[in-house]
Amino acid sequence: MTQKPASRIVHLNGWPGTGKLTVGRLLARRLGARLIDNHTLLNPAEALFARSNPLHASLREQIRRAVFDHAVHADPAESFVFTDALADDEQDRAMFSWYLDLAVARGAHLVAVLLDCAPEENARRLISPGRSDALKLTDTAKLQQLRATYKLLRGLAEHTVEIDTTNLSPEQTAARILADIGV
Repeated sequence: MTQKPASRIVHLNGWPGTGKLTVGRLLARRLGARLIDNHTLLNPAEALFARSNPLHASLREQIRRAVFDHAVHADPAESFVFTDALADDEQDRAMFSWYLDLAVARGAHLVAVLLDCAPEENARRLISPGRSDALKLTDTAKLQQLRATYKLLRGLAEHTVEIDTTNLSPEQTAARILADIGV
């Protein structure tokens, strides 16, 4: 009798425009997982408030809390792929702890994947068609500022994968992740 693999939580972290959503879709399809893109959690606040408005952060946190509270109760065999853009600072490390807690509560295997690419390639991808319609960052100056000011959060999960996507297609990136997690 073949036993179904344990539930997985794959957390894709990277700068805006590194291919998280595209890779996330491929992974979710291959793993039979549910995809929760960071814009699923962010866009309601983006639609209602400027980022400088305290209600923006408040709504984002309430939405995130509701999603995580409900994900704990999803079918135990259900796997999830999350996308995010977390920096290595106190606030984002605390946010990553939500993924750690969710994995423990679900008895799931957490894989933290860091996607990065060369700054020039990142800027090129950032202005891809469709990004602005999805309320995604398209301002290359803002991306440059983020990259100069912050470092990406890495290595907080027991199983961490780091991939430079500069010269990889989304399919190649997904295949590397799947190979690393044994699928």
